Amino acid sequence: SDQGLHGVVMYQLVYGHSSTPYEVEAYTMAKLCGDQNALCEHLGLKEVVFVGHDWGGLIVWQMPLRYPSLCKGIISLNTPYTKRAPKPPIALYRQRFGESFYIVWFQEDRVAETLFERDVRKTLTHFTQLPPPPTGGSPDTRSGSSLKDTLEAFDPSTARPHVMSDDAFEYYVDRFTKTGFRGAVNWYRNFDANWYESEGQVDLVEIPSLMVLAELDPVLPPSAADGMERYVKDLDRVLINGSGHWTQQEKPDAVNAAISDWVKRRFPD
Repeated sequence: SDQGLHGVVMYQLVYGHSSTPYEVEAYTMAKLCGDQNALCEHLGLKEVVFVGHDWGGLIVWQMPLRYPSLCKGIISLNTPYTKRAPKPPIALYRQRFGESFYIVWFQEDRVAETLFERDVRKTLTHFTQLPPPPTGGSPDTRSGSSLKDTLEAFDPSTARPHVMSDDAFEYYVDRFTKTGFRGAVNWYRNFDANWYESEGQVDLVEIPSLMVLAELDPVLPPSAADGMERYVKDLDRVLINGSGHWTQQEKPDAVNAAISDWVKRRFPD
């Protein structure tokens, strides 16, 4: 807002004070994108630059494919655009990364959320640590990683500092204590359903797009965005040095500058 831009921040389904449906089917990509469209209709917004991080990035890349007249531009933090897989994604994840890969593990009903809810503070402490010091090269810990084993063995007393303020962290602890983690995990339980639903969808984004890369992200490393320009035809990139996965919390000034500079350059009117 200090840059003269109008921003709307949305509580996605299950987060903040949004509703938390139990059913897996409530969290399909079609419904999550429909929420974005409904909010814009409610606010009377006609042309929007959508910005999303991680799962939000998956959603914003889908918006120009599903609601092209609404989308003026796309900004994704950490999450690259990926072509529709040749077969259902869970089978591919299982083949490439193994049974212990967190998205494969998440498919088991009530298993991951039960572990997360056993000690909400411990779980969130694990997830919201600053990244370890770089050791050279771009990290990529997806293959062979076991979130279950890592979390069970995690000792909060050895944790690195949080990526956010203590007040913000306590807010997340409070909300997830009340809502549980099932809704958040349900987002991941629709990968195959989303794949079937998107059959026939064209893999091409032609509006101005910005890919914000985080140097030290171990799950969505900069290398994951290699080749994106084949499917995103008007693409700019910005690398946020020294940032792990929680880019907007870790490097807010750099992220804000990247977003505002790009928007003002690409949409000067």
